[in-house]
Amino acid sequence: MRNNMMQPAVAMIELIFAIVIMSIVMLSAPMLMKTASESGYVAIQQENIGEVASHVNIILGHYWDENNTDDSYDPVVLNTNSPTAALEEVGTTGLRAGTPNSSSRKYVSIAGERGTATPLASLGPDTGDRDDMDDFNGQIHLRDVETSTDADYIEKGTAIDLNTSVTYMSDAESGTGTYADGGTGTLTFSPTFTGNAGASSNIKRIEVTLTSSSGIEELEKQITLHAFSCNIGSYKLEERN
Repeated sequence: MRNNMMQPAVAMIELIFAIVIMSIVMLSAPMLMKTASESGYVAIQQENIGEVASHVNIILGHYWDENNTDDSYDPVVLNTNSPTAALEEVGTTGLRAGTPNSSSRKYVSIAGERGTATPLASLGPDTGDRDDMDDFNGQIHLRDVETSTDADYIEKGTAIDLNTSVTYMSDAESGTGTYADGGTGTLTFSPTFTGNAGASSNIKRIEVTLTSSSGIEELEKQITLHAFSCNIGSYKLEERN
C-alpha cells in the first residue's frame, strides 16, 4: 500500500502576491527617500527661522541707543528732534506729554543731563563694542557649512548670510487726533518697514535677513524678520550685593 505525504509548498497565488508587494515597495522607495530629504530641508529651514528670531531678540535686549548706556545714572528718554513734536519733551518739564510726574522715564537724568539720540548717519558699530541696538547695523555674518560642525546633516557648500539692519522709522501718527490729546477719534500708528525715516525718530526699525545659498532649490531661501523698539527709556536692573 502506498501512502501519499503532503509536502508544504508555495502556492502560485502566494508567489504572485509576494512579487506584487515587493514591486510596490521598490517603486515607493525613491518617493520615500525624496520625502525624507524634503523633511530634512524643512528641519533646516525651521532652524534658520529660529536663528533669525534669536538674533532679533538679542538685539532687542540691548540699550536703545549709545547715549542710554551710561550706568552712572538711570537711562533717560532721549531727545530725537523728531518732526512729531508731541513725542518730544514738553518745555523743560523733563517729561513727555501725558507722562505721570512720578514716572522715571524722563528726558533729564539724576545728574541733570539731557541726552540726544544718535544721528541717522552715525548709526552702526562704535568704538568696537556692541552695547546698543544700532551697533548691529550693517553686520553680516557668513557661515560656510562645509567647514562647520553642521556639515554632517546640512548639504555641504551651503553659505548662510545673516544680514542685520537697524535704522530709524517714521513715528508719525495717522488717523484723527494726536499723540498729545488723542482727539475725538482713533489714533493709529502705521509702521512701515520699507526704507527709513530719513532722520532720527523715536522708533528704531530692526530687520534681520537670512539668505541660504547652496545650489539646491529647497535650500535657496531668504527669511526676513522685522521688529521695532521705541524711545521710552530703559530699565536699570537692581544688582544683588
